[in-house]
Amino acid sequence: MASGDDQYHPKDAVKAAISGTMITGAAGGLVSAIQNTLTKRNVNAWGVFTKTGGTIAVFAAVGGTYEFTRFASANLRERDDSLNTAIGGFLAGSVLGLRFGSTPAVLGFGALTAVVLGAYDYTGGALSGFKKNNEIDEFERKQELRMNRRRPIEQTISELGEGRGIYGPGYEERRRERIKEKYGIEVPAKS
Repeated sequence: MASGDDQYHPKDAVKAAISGTMITGAAGGLVSAIQNTLTKRNVNAWGVFTKTGGTIAVFAAVGGTYEFTRFASANLRERDDSLNTAIGGFLAGSVLGLRFGSTPAVLGFGALTAVVLGAYDYTGGALSGFKKNNEIDEFERKQELRMNRRRPIEQTISELGEGRGIYGPGYEERRRERIKEKYGIEVPAKS
């Protein structure tokens, strides 16, 4: 166990499970209401709970299982990393697979959810890509990147040659001499 800021602080798994159950249960209620609305037969308003209420239960169970398992495994392992998310994802996916009633579905949904959630957490938990440090000014960051990647002009000229906006020192004199030798035209020097 490391000292200082690296020390693990236990988290309340039960509180997280209740919160996760409530949030995903509410989302399940919304999905159940949509399912109830789209049924062919006219079902009363209580059909959200009676006819398609299993959706609410599955959503709530998945959310509660995920949150509880994630924090409980973090507390047991005393580490907060992507493996906790993968373990929670496996059990949550297994709960989702229970609806199909077969072992391959339980294991398959669990493995798929574990891989997706574990990889998402491992890569930083953002779909938008790498997040920049907001404390650094954007102009200064780009200037630093330009200076970091800058090559000497001699190396650039040796690799690409002169022209196309890349001119080394003494280019104008060399150009005047080439034109005079090839065409016999005297090019005046710029002031």
